[in-house]
Amino acid sequence: MASFHDYLERYKIKLSHLRIEQIDAFLAKFNVGFSQDTKRTYRSYLRGFLSYLYQDRRIIKTDLAPLVVGAPVFAKAKPPNFLRPHEVEKLFASLRLSSANDIRTYAMVHLAYFLGLRPAEISKISLDDISFSKAELSLRDRKSNNPMTLPVPEHTIKAIAAYMIGARPDSKHRALFLSFHPPHGPLSPGVIGHYITACMRQVGLCSTAYWLRHTYAQNLLEAGASIYEIKEMMGHDSIESTR
Repeated sequence: MASFHDYLERYKIKLSHLRIEQIDAFLAKFNVGFSQDTKRTYRSYLRGFLSYLYQDRRIIKTDLAPLVVGAPVFAKAKPPNFLRPHEVEKLFASLRLSSANDIRTYAMVHLAYFLGLRPAEISKISLDDISFSKAELSLRDRKSNNPMTLPVPEHTIKAIAAYMIGARPDSKHRALFLSFHPPHGPLSPGVIGHYITACMRQVGLCSTAYWLRHTYAQNLLEAGASIYEIKEMMGHDSIESTR
């Protein structure tokens, strides 16, 4: 707070005329060299002081406390992992269609790789979302609350059809992917992620289901898609997530 006082004095800023731009400028200088945790602590102190000025003393006319925020801090400091072309070939060469479970996993891997779908999105696909005549898939419930219709490659349509004809249990449920155990309810995102990850681990790929989604994004990037187009295809809330 002493440093903030000195800053106000130096630039002759009156508390009653304080603006968020001036607070941001102070924090940009003051927080240089501190860790993220320390920066977060100092922002918290400053928010408390601003709340006091607004709520208790009525010195400032606008509550500036909620505006004191830091830059987005993401859980992953490194770019997401993705599969290289030879690893993709290795994975698809290993997929089998010898059992109902194999056929179901085959279809799920196709959706994760060729459409970049999250396990949660795969779990929510219903029979009503698939148009075989148009080769399209409607995603009505995405994480970003941004429903869209995606074109589905021919081999992915065939993978879905093979599962529906040769492996999907009879059930009253409309979900595409069902458990093989009675009462044959919809698979959870965790179970779908488990099956996709398991088939990747079987061929020595130390990866998870999300690697296929990241590989889909990498393929779009290498094909010349813009960051904004990739954002829409991935169903991201923020362009920063896509970056």
